[in-house]
Amino acid sequence: MRDILVTLIVFASLPLIIKNPVNGVLMWIWISVMNPHTQGWGFAPTFPFAQIIAVMTLFSLATSRAPKTLPAGGITFALLAMVLWMNVTTLFAIFPAASQVQLAKVMKIMLMSLVTMVVIRSRQDVHRMIWVLVISLGFYGIKGGIFTVREGGNFRVWGPIGTFIGGNNEIALALIIAIPLMRYLQLSTGRRWVRHGLTITMLLSCMAALGSYSRGALLAIAAMLGLMWLKSRRKMLGAAIIALLAPLVLQFMPERWMERMDSIAEYEADTSAMGRINAWHMAYNLAKDRFFGGGFEISEPFVFHLYAPNPGAVHAAHSIYFQALGEHGFVGLALYLLLGTLTWRSASWIVRNSGDDPELQWSSNLAKMIQASLIGFAVGGAFLSLLYFDVPYYLMAAVVATRALTEQRLASRLIKAR
Repeated sequence: MRDILVTLIVFASLPLIIKNPVNGVLMWIWISVMNPHTQGWGFAPTFPFAQIIAVMTLFSLATSRAPKTLPAGGITFALLAMVLWMNVTTLFAIFPAASQVQLAKVMKIMLMSLVTMVVIRSRQDVHRMIWVLVISLGFYGIKGGIFTVREGGNFRVWGPIGTFIGGNNEIALALIIAIPLMRYLQLSTGRRWVRHGLTITMLLSCMAALGSYSRGALLAIAAMLGLMWLKSRRKMLGAAIIALLAPLVLQFMPERWMERMDSIAEYEADTSAMGRINAWHMAYNLAKDRFFGGGFEISEPFVFHLYAPNPGAVHAAHSIYFQALGEHGFVGLALYLLLGTLTWRSASWIVRNSGDDPELQWSSNLAKMIQASLIGFAVGGAFLSLLYFDVPYYLMAAVVATRALTEQRLASRLIKAR
């Protein structure tokens, strides 16, 4: 039944995609972030829904009368430079065949991220995209939160198998990214039932993130909530809510959860933590030795034998920063950090220039919440191999579109003032 439902939704959307490529982008985000087909038990998990949606979206974009140019700006140029550099580093990859396979997968993600930047132009488009992201990740937040409460936090929460967010650490970080977006939608609606529904979803998503037993998620939650509090207008109320709820939530979790969180301060005795540090040393040593890095798929015994302090402890990078460093060298890491910095600064520009205009209150709220999402990703991503996770790139596209809309509004106000 689930397989048939997803199939009906996807094929019913194709005429809408042909009519407007924005619909194609929204469907792509839904299928790639939520991965609803993985919840089926028949043919759906292996059916090429994403490819069908991507092809139809590109066809719709090619035949549409809508603008087909990328928005000019630092974020766009930095992303294009990073994409180009990934192709260059693949030419010098340690494992050419495996690197080419992974490059093809990553380029699909980057292509659709660029398409998102092209077609998401209006406030309505941005708002709909945020809703799709919240629905896609909120589904697992509600599901995982209920599971955590029902089981008393005694079992870990996992994401959909075979996806970016399949692991317990990964689903936790994805939910942390989603929570500020839920808050933005809450600020944007006047419907009481929607606000209450989003409040429940945020609380359950937080419980699901904690129920993942991810230590990195705990740090990411703290960073995300801290920035949301700093960006809020009612800081006293926010501090009171956090002070009231945090002890209740932490006391609800079982003793073994507490023991795992306490191990953050004792990482030297933790095999998993030391394995990650060993992988980070490997990435740094490799980047020093090879200007272009090692290319994709370098977590192999041969590479660790050459560059790791402990050659026998072979691990994935477990860090977006060291993943970029090991696979694409210091230039790749610099481009990735530049991309994040430009996105952050662009969001800050939106906040600074839209605060005194009621018509731009939505853009200020969105920019603040995207910053909260990105700080959570920046902290949690320091411990996960999620360099190519697509959600942050969609948020970059949202920032690009929101800044363009803010600039248009400011320009129109200036013309009227004259």
